[in-house]
Amino acid sequence: MQPFYSFVFHYPLFMAFAMVFGGLIYHFFREKSNPQIDILPATPLVSVLIPCHNEEKCIEETIDFLMRQDYPDFEIITVNDASKDRTFEILQRIQKTNAKLRIINLTSNQGKGMGLTMAAMAAKGEYLVCIDADALLDPKAIRYFMWHFLNFPRVGAITGNPRVRNRTSILGKIQVGEFSSIVGMIKRTQRILGKVYTVSGVVAAFRKRALLSVGFWSTDMVTEDIDVSWKLQMRFWDVRYEPRVLCWILMPETLKGLWRQRLRWSQGGCEVIKKYFTMIFSWKQRRFWPLYLETVASVAWAYLFFLTVVIFFAGQFIDLPPNVVVRSIIPGWTGVILTIVCLFQLAVGLLVDSRFEPKIFRMFYWLIWYPMFYWMVNAAVTIFGFPRALFKKLGTPAIWESPDRGF
Repeated sequence: MQPFYSFVFHYPLFMAFAMVFGGLIYHFFREKSNPQIDILPATPLVSVLIPCHNEEKCIEETIDFLMRQDYPDFEIITVNDASKDRTFEILQRIQKTNAKLRIINLTSNQGKGMGLTMAAMAAKGEYLVCIDADALLDPKAIRYFMWHFLNFPRVGAITGNPRVRNRTSILGKIQVGEFSSIVGMIKRTQRILGKVYTVSGVVAAFRKRALLSVGFWSTDMVTEDIDVSWKLQMRFWDVRYEPRVLCWILMPETLKGLWRQRLRWSQGGCEVIKKYFTMIFSWKQRRFWPLYLETVASVAWAYLFFLTVVIFFAGQFIDLPPNVVVRSIIPGWTGVILTIVCLFQLAVGLLVDSRFEPKIFRMFYWLIWYPMFYWMVNAAVTIFGFPRALFKKLGTPAIWESPDRGF
């Protein structure tokens, strides 16, 4: 059992070093060399797609903020997916004074994937920017997206840089650091390796021709953003990360809301493991192998971590073979090293993102709880999410509920 115990402790250590190393390489050799975008070679029409389901509290603010874009030609398409609140009424009122706004109204809940696909087919633009109904998009976001599309024809999708804006609770403050130090560093490292695990569903841009080549979004995946990222890259479209595309979002501030969100994310990742299991072994997809193996390893780590805890408590009541006994789950010197490395990763991530938020280092104090609390949550949701993905019937529509916005 010793190799399994070693994996439980050393896998997070290895990944932390990998994220720091890869993130810094991207930052110094790619991110800093990106030109400032003052003039684009062209400004074609861009369609901004916003799926909505019970968004009366935030949709008006999102559209108002969207109108500040420093880009001359764009339209807004909202998809009201059978909202039970006043979302549709608010959209109709806004449309009376906003000529850019178009509305698609669905009378039954079809799910985010279907809503985005319908909006994409109705869009007049070849380039699509997709944001959630609570997202406040930075005024230069479309301009940064279009620089990639216009200069690199193989770019099929670009993911932006979500920033958490509700910071009044401990959970909110921890997630501010998480998105900078964990999510941001992971995406930077994955870009160095050549394949991105997922675009951010809350802010991403797509070339419509690329989406058409893969059949748009899937309607039976609980995380349509992960699935479409894999579909595009398996058809050899380039998926990029643009950290300058800032998007201010709302995140859960309750344990229940956080659990539901992370469980959905975990189930979606496991569904991708299941869906692409046979395709991934193709030699043509060899650049996907590191990403796929890392995804599988993260699932294995969660179960082995859980097994380690179970064996420890079992050993308090029954005699176990010496090679199976777990003497303690309280971190010893290996746990101290792991914690220090994790905090180092968090500090580096905050330092890299301080160019966007100079005062973000104030959140470092709250991030000391990340290794203890969020690792437990991520392990737990994986344990519950993997069976849900494994036994989910293929083709089952993935309808949605309005997420916890932290109000």
